[in-house]
Amino acid sequence: MLKLRSGRTLYYGKGDVLSYRTYAAPLSVKSIPESPYKGDTNVIFAHNITFSVSSEVLLTSFTEGDNTQVVATDSMKNFILRQTANYDGSTTEGLLAFISERFLERYPHIDAIEISADRLPFSSVTLAAGSGWSDSQLVFRRSHNEHASAFQKWVRTANGAALAEQESALSQIQLIKVSGSSFYGFIRDEYTTLPESFDRPLFIFLDIFWTYEDAEDAFDSERGRYVPSEQVHDLAHTLFHSANSPSIQYLIYRIGKSILTSFPQLAEVRFESNNRTWETVVEPDHSAAAGVYTEPRPPYGFQGFTLTRADLEEGTESS
Repeated sequence: MLKLRSGRTLYYGKGDVLSYRTYAAPLSVKSIPESPYKGDTNVIFAHNITFSVSSEVLLTSFTEGDNTQVVATDSMKNFILRQTANYDGSTTEGLLAFISERFLERYPHIDAIEISADRLPFSSVTLAAGSGWSDSQLVFRRSHNEHASAFQKWVRTANGAALAEQESALSQIQLIKVSGSSFYGFIRDEYTTLPESFDRPLFIFLDIFWTYEDAEDAFDSERGRYVPSEQVHDLAHTLFHSANSPSIQYLIYRIGKSILTSFPQLAEVRFESNNRTWETVVEPDHSAAAGVYTEPRPPYGFQGFTLTRADLEEGTESS
């Protein structure tokens, strides 16, 4: 949240700035064993951007109705859209940094910026090509599955624009594992009605956030240290498939350690998860037998957890 030096909250901005850029620079990344992802053509480089600004000189626009220092939010929208065409990089994080630095250059009375973006994923349609299949580079379809996103806070300093906060994310993951999860051994008292489960379907909603040791690794893919969300979700999928987990807490801990191990350029991984496990209507006779389930009642459990590189060091010492 943007604040003045006095501690007063003050910001305004523009949301839902939908930007559909075509033919951005292609992205190429190092492969990892858990993922086939090696990059993106970026034929469609689309985002939903939220942008806000703060400055000491904007206080009178709130207290006195003085608009002389106000950059209209419509102007912000136009700035974002036009500058997107000038961006010659290939990552969402790089785009946000480019827009922020240019905006602070253009409007020297602005003290701070917060900017975030959800990547709007489009995937190539598959076409018959002779005896095989190929991906079209002309026709794409909008995906409504999980998506990448990023957040940055920029502040003006004596030496120019400086990055104060940065986080990348993979949002709205929804995964169901039909067998191989359990939950038992928890406190049982007069308030406990939940039965213990030694093999249950597990349906989770999951958001994963990560922070770089050096933010430049997110802005410049040519450094070879960019972490694509596609590889993050492949790591999460692999752990969810292979691990027989006694809880969601332990599952996200193992996913976090896997991400930090695979990407030493990251400083921290953060999780927000929900338990949306279905209610059983017809109990299956065994793990591969037919079962019938329905949506759970509205109250849901949730978890939050952060891992840093210290967690890897502690794990090595204990082992």
